[in-house]
Amino acid sequence: MKKIEYTPISVRETLLQLKDISELMIDLSYSAIILNDKELAKEVLELEERIDNMLYILDMNLMLAARDPEDAEVLAGVAHVGVFMNAISDAAAEIADLVLNDIEIHPVAREVFKKTTEVLSRIEVAEGSMLVEKTVDELDLASAIGVDIIAIKRGKHWLINPEKEVIMPEDILMARGGLTGIKILERAARGEIDELV
Repeated sequence: MKKIEYTPISVRETLLQLKDISELMIDLSYSAIILNDKELAKEVLELEERIDNMLYILDMNLMLAARDPEDAEVLAGVAHVGVFMNAISDAAAEIADLVLNDIEIHPVAREVFKKTTEVLSRIEVAEGSMLVEKTVDELDLASAIGVDIIAIKRGKHWLINPEKEVIMPEDILMARGGLTGIKILERAARGEIDELV
């Protein structure tokens, strides 16, 4: 096991981040298997490692917070939440592993999933894209094209629910919405169009 540097972060903030990352992992893993997308599957495994690190830090914070048996009893409930988050994370990673190991799901299941009205896409932002230097809120993609950016990957860092985040070249957007809107966002990210409508 690699050494994890202790970071003082509140238990509440850690739990919120774990919840957000778990939700993102579920979206990415199902999209990876539906689309047979290995890049999405790799993102899930990266996020699983991040969850594992955060759970380790959560355990450390819980141990440091317990001053007596009563504290320990109260904090045991929080520790159980961590166990459940780990189970969700592991399940999403197992789904991603199916894609990475070229294990096919039943064709009927794939067809059912394809009939959903929303898709998730991994979109890289090019230099010169109309999206660059604009915040997610400012773009108002939900109103314009029916798409939400649910996360931005910048290098190794993940920005989840990035409403106020300024989009930069080389950002990877995780976007969810209708197929038509996703295609428009992909073209905008590549710099092929200057307007979303």
